Amino acid sequence: MMFYFLFIYTLSIIYFSYYFKKKKYFLNYSGDNHQLFSNERNIPLVGGIFLILPLLLLDYVNLTYCLFILLIFLLGIFSDQKILISAKKRFIYQMILVFFSVIFLDLKILSSRLFFFDSFLDIYIFNLFFTTFCLLILINGSNFIDGLNGLLLIYMLSVIFILFKLGFIQEIFNNKNILIYLLFFLIIIILLNLTNLLMLGDSGAYVLSFFVGYLVIKSHNLNPDISPYFFITLLWYPCFENLFSIIRKIKSNFSPIIPDNSHLHQLIFKIIKKKTNKGKLIANNLSGFIICSVNLFILLLGSKYPQDTVFQIIIIFLSATLYSLTFFILKTKKS
Repeated sequence: MMFYFLFIYTLSIIYFSYYFKKKKYFLNYSGDNHQLFSNERNIPLVGGIFLILPLLLLDYVNLTYCLFILLIFLLGIFSDQKILISAKKRFIYQMILVFFSVIFLDLKILSSRLFFFDSFLDIYIFNLFFTTFCLLILINGSNFIDGLNGLLLIYMLSVIFILFKLGFIQEIFNNKNILIYLLFFLIIIILLNLTNLLMLGDSGAYVLSFFVGYLVIKSHNLNPDISPYFFITLLWYPCFENLFSIIRKIKSNFSPIIPDNSHLHQLIFKIIKKKTNKGKLIANNLSGFIICSVNLFILLLGSKYPQDTVFQIIIIFLSATLYSLTFFILKTKKS
């Protein structure tokens, strides 16, 4: 039964990707500079539409989980279709949805292994706002890095795979087969993304990053022996991208919530496109592959000793340092 679902749904994803592009439905037609920076204009923003069903099936008996997955997906759809244009309003709706999801899904960050900070985490209201803040950083950081083909998709696939390999996701969801199917569907969507047949769009970036954040927090709650810094290592890139970008934009008197073309992945894309003298698609995919390869190495290294806090802190520090140095070197070359 599940084999037929896998087969039919895979064919549906491929068929509708071609169909939407041919008929020019759900296109990234907005003309936003950041959106067209490394892609064509006529690519359907339908990655989230194809992801929503497998994500819901993972825990379809949990109506609260399904409700918030759907609401966050719909917020992204409204953004993609320019029904909700204001970046400030989108962020406000994000905050409201994430805040209530933390309450009703019982999402908590239980420990930082810092006695002083843990005393604050023991206070429910502080934990509520801090967990909400962390999820918002992840969601918006993920949306920021979704500027190159495969970058966000492959990164999140890597995180899910590592959690699955360590046995953490199996503690959250009972259906192992659907988990494997989700990984399979992500690979299919990645391949279509690499060939410019679809993009995730805000709907895909929002719902995928929220889902992975949900997995990581639940894994943290169910495995207190694992260092909380291991879970930070898993999500270091989109979170650091967001925090780094906020500081960078504030220093430049630019709104932190408005996209621009000065992210690290965009600088790498510019350099590769210039050096290789190839078209956008090749430079786009090559840039994404380089960044994903570095991040995969970091994630696999972190998964070797997930209980070791010192080891995880060193990895996070070195990763953030590598990001910062690369950014400033490329920024200097550009100027």
